[in-house]
Amino acid sequence: MRLFAIGDLHLPGGDDKPMDVFGGQWEDHFLRISQDWRGRVGETDVVLIPGDISWAMQLRDAVADLTAIGALPGRKVLVKGNHDYWWNGVTQVRSALPEGMSVLQHSAIDLEEAVVCGTRGWTIPTKDAPLPPEEWKIYQRELLRLTMALEEGRRMAQGRPLVVMTHFPPLYQAERDTEVTRLLTAYGVHTVVYGHLHGAGIRAGFSGEHRDVRYRLVSCDSLGFRLADIPLHS
Repeated sequence: MRLFAIGDLHLPGGDDKPMDVFGGQWEDHFLRISQDWRGRVGETDVVLIPGDISWAMQLRDAVADLTAIGALPGRKVLVKGNHDYWWNGVTQVRSALPEGMSVLQHSAIDLEEAVVCGTRGWTIPTKDAPLPPEEWKIYQRELLRLTMALEEGRRMAQGRPLVVMTHFPPLYQAERDTEVTRLLTAYGVHTVVYGHLHGAGIRAGFSGEHRDVRYRLVSCDSLGFRLADIPLHS
């Protein structure tokens, strides 16, 4: 099994929603992703998709996008992003998934060679941008949900690599020691993949090793619309 990741696919959700309004680099972006995907991913491989999957507002309108992803090779594991408004309940979402596709909602999945924990996350407070009270409550709730996923994942892992997938960044280039990163280090996480950052924001994201955990920004435009290869044994 090889492990790949790519996030923020932003598929149209039943509407003609061209992504190139966000820049010419987005023209035919899913076609380019699909071509790369088919050329590199085998049927026994796994692709992690950390959120912002479809612009759909209702699950019925996201089905075509889920089907398009499902038609690509390999097994797919998804978490919710902040724009996935169609994701109103994990039970309903699971009932609509094509074969070979799984979703995580502050939970974990055993992939045999590794265990993956998944949760949406939230904006982290920084020295320059503390959170307002209403967002602080959401952030604290998301920390608890991440802990739930990590507890489940650690029970499953039994010494195998523990991978975390979250939509929101757990750290930034200028803000690496956060409550989230301390939690990830404490649980012995091997690798974290995350998305959410686009355009000029990509420069703020951190990819590299910090306190024994490997971090990788995998929003699709940050990757040049090619899947990231996630090593499990480095």
